[in-house]
Amino acid sequence: MSDAAAPVKVDDIAPDAVRVSGVLTFANAARALDTIGAAVARDGRQVIDLSGVTRSDSAGLACLLAVLAGAAERGRSLTVRNMPEGMHLLASVCEVEALLA
Repeated sequence: MSDAAAPVKVDDIAPDAVRVSGVLTFANAARALDTIGAAVARDGRQVIDLSGVTRSDSAGLACLLAVLAGAAERGRSLTVRNMPEGMHLLASVCEVEALLA
């Protein structure tokens, strides 16, 4: 399994937060969506900490946006912290920064 296809790791770092680690790319975005979505669905999760994400592409960004949208549909608001610079730049280019606020 290549580095890009490796599963994303999601850890509880606080009662209200999860930390995402690893690569978040097209190769693993579908699995990452399920993993991150399940982690933030647990009671009280309000923060997604991306400090452990080492690389991301547009599919990784789309995955994050889908998790946020799913939470919003269930009436929950999530905050994204420590977004990697590359992902932040991609969000800016794609003009979706407001969706991550």
